[in-house]
Amino acid sequence: MDRPVAGLKQTGQGRRALSGAGMDRVVVPSRRRVLLRCGLRYGAPVIILGLMWGAWRLVPASGTLAVSHDQLSVARVRSAPFLDYLPVRGTVAPLNVTFIDSIQGGEVGEVVARDGALVHKGDVLARLTNPQLQLDVTSREAQIASQLGAVSAQRLTLQQTRTAEETQLADARYSLLKAQRELSIREQLHGQGFESDANVQSYHDEADYYGQRLKRLQEALKQDLLIADRQGGEIDQEAQRLRSNLAVVEDSLGALVLYAPLDGRLTNFDLQPGQALKAGDRIGQIDSEGQYRLDADIDEFYLGRVAIGERAEADLGEVSIPMTIARVHPQVANGQFRAELIFDQVLPEGLRRNLRRGESVDLRITLGETHTALVLPNGPWLEASGGTSAFVMAPNGHAADRVGITSGRRNPEQVEITGGLHDGDQVVVSSYGSFRNFSHLTVH
Repeated sequence: MDRPVAGLKQTGQGRRALSGAGMDRVVVPSRRRVLLRCGLRYGAPVIILGLMWGAWRLVPASGTLAVSHDQLSVARVRSAPFLDYLPVRGTVAPLNVTFIDSIQGGEVGEVVARDGALVHKGDVLARLTNPQLQLDVTSREAQIASQLGAVSAQRLTLQQTRTAEETQLADARYSLLKAQRELSIREQLHGQGFESDANVQSYHDEADYYGQRLKRLQEALKQDLLIADRQGGEIDQEAQRLRSNLAVVEDSLGALVLYAPLDGRLTNFDLQPGQALKAGDRIGQIDSEGQYRLDADIDEFYLGRVAIGERAEADLGEVSIPMTIARVHPQVANGQFRAELIFDQVLPEGLRRNLRRGESVDLRITLGETHTALVLPNGPWLEASGGTSAFVMAPNGHAADRVGITSGRRNPEQVEITGGLHDGDQVVVSSYGSFRNFSHLTVH
């Protein structure tokens, strides 16, 4: 049996109150709670996706490099006069160089001249000794003298033969004349009846004989003269050849004395007494004194543009002297080729006296006329790109893309842009060495 609760009547409603049914009520959720619940349900995935997208944007794409703005130098492509010249360093060299070689081998007996001395044509530089050559020359001279004697004997024989034939011819003429006179006398006597026909006929036959003999001797002498003239020419040629050989033999002995072939300054001459030389050994050279040229080693990039006749200027002190390229050596060594330049005018005495062989001189070689073109500064960016690509900055300045370009002529300050860029483009002109393998740059 239930016991009543104090303060409550034991009614049916009281029993319902004790069950809790009378305490339930409808609670209306607040707007903040609804938004919070929706945010938790739908916002979290959106936030995660946003974070993922942001992370993807922050990760550089393939071929992209992030660089600091301080690492870059930027220049604007502009239309400007392009000065087509090439600055190089030239080396002073003598205008003409004559090498001196030993014609005959031998041992240095005496050194007369000294290296660096001014010499004149015909000056004795050194004397050599060669006993074996002297013996050979003496023997050869005797042989040639004997051969010349034989040639002279041949010429004498020809002359004697010709004289003998001419003597025979003279005798035949005289005999014919004598026979003709005798025949004339006999014919007169025959007409007077003092000579018989038979006797006159014998004189007539004798005159015919001498006439025929004279004719044969004349024909023989004519043929012999032709042969003698040919043989005489051959004998003269042989004599001339022998005399030439004799001169060569004598000169070979004279070649033991070394002479200066022309005026100039003797250089690279370091002979010492007792030194052995072979025929053809170089013993020194003679440089033209007071006449100079400049030798310039030029980058092979300009090989097709530097030609004979191109103009140039050399800076000698405070004076610019005009020059002309006189010779271009097409051989490339260590990435360079050589050009020789000559002065267009006679140098003043002061400048000529101050020039020294091997001295360096600044040169400017003119490669073409000045004209307007799209240009960029010449700089380290060309070394890595070779003038075939460049990084162009985006308008916002926070990115740069590599684009293909074509470049033309260059000078120390400028490079001509012939394609791929436009006037006003901002281009990275600092070194590309650290991002040689990248196509995009992000700048921060």
